[in-house]
Amino acid sequence: MALYDFGARLVNVFLTLNGSKAKVYGKENIPKEGGYIVACTHNGYVDILNLGVSLHPTNIHFMAKKQLFDMKVLGPLVSRLNAFPVDRDNPGPSVIKIPRQLIKEGKVVGIFPSGTRTTENTELKQGAITIAQLTKAQIVPAAYVGPKNVGEVLKRQKGYLIYGKPFTVPSGKEAREEYTHFLEQELIRLTDELKSKIKK
Repeated sequence: MALYDFGARLVNVFLTLNGSKAKVYGKENIPKEGGYIVACTHNGYVDILNLGVSLHPTNIHFMAKKQLFDMKVLGPLVSRLNAFPVDRDNPGPSVIKIPRQLIKEGKVVGIFPSGTRTTENTELKQGAITIAQLTKAQIVPAAYVGPKNVGEVLKRQKGYLIYGKPFTVPSGKEAREEYTHFLEQELIRLTDELKSKIKK
């Protein structure tokens, strides 16, 4: 946990100095207690940093692709930053087991089902909904617009982040499919709302 807290403070300073720390809207929608899921749009790795900073000192346990953990230097670091691996090609029981345990412990799980319409992203959205359904946890949709990488941060591009209203998912296959579609539409709606706020 110490490394996560140190990293969050360091990233906060870095993004603030470069003017890329996200302006946050809808933070009143964040649950005050208990474990929950944040499902945020994803277009680079700066959104991960801004999401983490926006909720700090609350730690987020990010679902990350398995390949990151296989890298010699990055693997151990990612693990110590509260991330847990998911094999998207061959998803096993850990896809549900790990986040389920984290939420049971009152922790926050971060999932990045991108707003684009591809098969993988549909599966990721359904994964987020399935976890919410099985754990009875609230899922908080979120959208990010802003710099995608360090180069854009160094160009002092501003970041923006918006949290939508949390919702729970009833049991049953039909509800899972209905709320997977709802999450997809909500991420699109929040992205559009955020873009309209930026223009003002």
